[in-house]
Amino acid sequence: MSENAALEVREKTEKELEKERKKAEKLAKFQAKQAKKDATAGAAKKDKPKKAAKPAAEPVPEFVDKTAQGEKKLLVSLDDPSLKAYSPKAVESSWYAWWKKQGFFEPKLTADGECLPGGQFVVPAPPPNVTGALHIGHALTIAIQDSLIRFNRMRGKTSLFVPGFDHAGISTQSVVEKMLWKNEQKTRHDLGREKFVDLVWEWKEEYHERIRRQTESLGASYAWSYEAFTLDETRSKAVAEAFVRLFDDGTIYRATRLVNWCTALNTTLSNLEVDNKDIPGRTLLSVPGYESKVEFGVITSYAYPVVGSDEKIVVATTRPETCFGDTAIAVHPKDPRYTHLHGHKVHHPLLDREIPIVLDDVAVDMEFGTGAVKITPAHDPNDYETGKRHDLEFINILNDDGTLNENAGPYAGMKRFDARYKVITDLKEKGLFVEQKDNPMTIPTCSKSGDVIEPLLKPQWWVSQKEQALMAIDAVKQGKLTITPRSSEAEFFHWMNSIQDWCISRQLWWGHRCPVYLVVREGEPRPDPADSTNWVAGRTREEAEQKAAAKFTGKFELEQDEDVLDTWFSSGLWPFSTLGWPEKTPDMAKFYPMSLLETGWDILFFWVARMVMLGLKLTGEVPFTEVFCHSLVRDAQGRKMSKSLGNVIDPLDVIAGISLQGLHDKLRVGNLDSREIKKAEDGQKISFPNGIPECGTDALRFALCAYTTGGRDINLDIMRVEGYRKFCNKIYQATKFALMRLGDDYVPSSGPAKATGKESLVERWILAKLSAASKQAAEHLDNRQFMEATSVIYNFWLYELCDVYIENSKFLILEGTDAERKSAQDTLYTCLDEGLKLIHPFMPFITEELWQRLPRRSDENVDSIVLTSYPSINAFDDAAVRGYDLVLDVVKAARSLLAQYNITKDAKVIVSATGESLTTVTEQKNSILSLIKAASDLELTDDAQTPAGSVVGVVSPVCRVFIVVKGHVNFDEEISKAQAKIDKINKVKEQLEKQTKVPDYETKVKASVREQNDKKLEGYAAEIKGLEAVLSEFNRLKLD
Repeated sequence: MSENAALEVREKTEKELEKERKKAEKLAKFQAKQAKKDATAGAAKKDKPKKAAKPAAEPVPEFVDKTAQGEKKLLVSLDDPSLKAYSPKAVESSWYAWWKKQGFFEPKLTADGECLPGGQFVVPAPPPNVTGALHIGHALTIAIQDSLIRFNRMRGKTSLFVPGFDHAGISTQSVVEKMLWKNEQKTRHDLGREKFVDLVWEWKEEYHERIRRQTESLGASYAWSYEAFTLDETRSKAVAEAFVRLFDDGTIYRATRLVNWCTALNTTLSNLEVDNKDIPGRTLLSVPGYESKVEFGVITSYAYPVVGSDEKIVVATTRPETCFGDTAIAVHPKDPRYTHLHGHKVHHPLLDREIPIVLDDVAVDMEFGTGAVKITPAHDPNDYETGKRHDLEFINILNDDGTLNENAGPYAGMKRFDARYKVITDLKEKGLFVEQKDNPMTIPTCSKSGDVIEPLLKPQWWVSQKEQALMAIDAVKQGKLTITPRSSEAEFFHWMNSIQDWCISRQLWWGHRCPVYLVVREGEPRPDPADSTNWVAGRTREEAEQKAAAKFTGKFELEQDEDVLDTWFSSGLWPFSTLGWPEKTPDMAKFYPMSLLETGWDILFFWVARMVMLGLKLTGEVPFTEVFCHSLVRDAQGRKMSKSLGNVIDPLDVIAGISLQGLHDKLRVGNLDSREIKKAEDGQKISFPNGIPECGTDALRFALCAYTTGGRDINLDIMRVEGYRKFCNKIYQATKFALMRLGDDYVPSSGPAKATGKESLVERWILAKLSAASKQAAEHLDNRQFMEATSVIYNFWLYELCDVYIENSKFLILEGTDAERKSAQDTLYTCLDEGLKLIHPFMPFITEELWQRLPRRSDENVDSIVLTSYPSINAFDDAAVRGYDLVLDVVKAARSLLAQYNITKDAKVIVSATGESLTTVTEQKNSILSLIKAASDLELTDDAQTPAGSVVGVVSPVCRVFIVVKGHVNFDEEISKAQAKIDKINKVKEQLEKQTKVPDYETKVKASVREQNDKKLEGYAAEIKGLEAVLSEFNRLKLD
């Protein structure tokens, strides 16, 4: 700074100098205080003897399972160091292979081959696609379905869980084509149909086996002898049967209509396979096959010159490249602007072609835009209808690969969106371009490839749906089929009432080839493939030849349709094709209709509705009697799971755990490009900064069921799953401890679990709680209330069995009489045995591991917990629950007071009660004392007077708990602390009150700020009042 500049600096006021002086003083005091503190700490550190280094914890040796594959698990002693802590890997090993080998999951029948007297429960597993690996949504499906299957199996029902896999036509072919190009730079056409299909089969076998292993790791109790694949021989026979029947009765027909064409996959899509993407205006989107992003959300206006006139008609479109397919300009017949042009034509702006002006009051809104609309019948659904009304020419301008064809003249061969930019440039050169504006719009995209869908005229196979939809609606209304939750039922009705015919042919090679043949007669012109009458359907070629011979005269050749059927066609037959349909098998007789179809609400119409319609049409019955739609799994932030976001969760990663780097490495195995990988890695760092901890299958299943509330979405937080792993550890450690309390020589009593009538109060209490938990859990599962069922079981195990009974039974087992000890042990055994069965449907592995370690009742001849009966103990006891709840309330009140006054030992507790309450606490004195760790003395009295030097906790109007605090608390110190707090709060309160009393406070200060200040003042007043009460109490205690 220059001298002159320094002179220009303003001198500080006296107030500012005083402020700086005080600040300097404060800083000096702080520094002196800190120096003293450091010196004292240093001296203390110098004088203090060094602590001996804590020995490092010994690493827990890894559990080694020596069980032979498929054999019953060799149980190692729980005293083994490797089993010291709960390890999902150790607990979950070997059990599934043994269950499977023993056939525990196969449906159990009576001696004469009928279902058990308890009835049947049959669930078809939604077949996962053989396109890679299972995701967390599959894990949710398995967790819910298998919980119900295991529960009903334990309820004595013939239970059948049908497994299977879907060939997933479009998805699988797309993945294999990408792999083929990535590895060999070849297309399917380079291989030819036969070799390409062979390659897909090879790929399918590898991934089929991988997914199968994943389902086993999730504990799905599938009846593997029923395993089906939608392209296997039995399912192929069912598909052919269904197609032929529906073709012969006219339900399946041939028609040339606008279809959703995916140029990337070169196939037709149903409306349900199209994702509609809303954009607010000008937006750049990535499109397969284009290096640069393509602009959408723009409406382009340009002119058509009127033939024989200098006039022009201006139209607007979001797809300028479709102008080559324009075959008319439509105006409203009552629009005065165009009356003089009725019957005239316009010149095509880019081709040597004239186009008629047609009058249409449906296609044209006079108030919108220029009141003139270009009509492109072969490439727009609305224009298609206009074209039919006016008998216009339908000009297709696109090749199947998305390039323009010869109808585009000099633009032929150009890619559609490249042509878009070229068209706009040429219109400008010709002086016909008018303007471009932002235009909010919806872009239809392929759900598989992300390509922008083109409406294209194609001859396809269609299924007439209206009649079947009405049958489905009636079935639900008549109660033959229930759909829960209610929102899904409403959705079902909406879809059924607005249903359109279903396009079932796909231009693919992987799938069920349409069993239909074009009849080409010798010496006749080639038949029109768009006409159904030129085709015959046959279960075999021989049958088709017989039908053709009966229908046509002379010689002919049959040409089978090259197309395959939509994957959902074979999936739609799943509930009965898996039971052997169209044959009249014993399984069809016993298990059809099935009991429950459980799936995500997002495929209610894709799959569920089609199964219902095809079931009713082909079998005359609903395929199942209940549909339960579960939620969709999203990440913890509520975002949809996506590979590109890096938030996709592989259930196996949750089961086994995986590092962040491991998650990164998995991204490189798929088809993501380098930019997508980087974005996904960033997403993983946010979602899983420390990777995913090892949680185990049981914790994952329990968490997913606990999340299931009937809502639309689940925001899955991995930390909550890890929390249930800790719950598994609690069960594991509690059972280990209980087994120690039982002892090696303990023998449980025979017969079903029940109360003897000789139990102590705490035993009666826990047996009543077990009875209630068993009853409530069963009711919740019957009502598909999974969150409620898991909550009941969690509370029983954690808060009733572990926190109360196992804790309280110590006294009875260690210090009680022989009879008390045996009774307490029997009750403990019953709770463990029944408690493990209670949670088994959700946690199959840990329950089997621990149940196998329990001694057996002499009359119980069951090899696995899988085959045991679900708890139904009837030991309800309201008096015991009331009585022991009082004990727990007394303990809770005492613990709360002890914690409040920081008393950790040698406390004297006094319980004052009258009547029945006094009798109960007197009888339970030892139990109460054993639960209050800090207490050394417990006194019981009916005197309601507050003892000297004590504080009180009210349990009920007739029961109070006193803690003698004199001798444990320095009252002068506590009084001083409380007074200092009051003074400090008062000072802050006074400052704020001063601010609120300044002039114009009500007008100058925002209402929201005034409201905050009022709340603060209320809070300060309440806090002071509370501290004054504490102060008063301490003063009283000091005088006692």
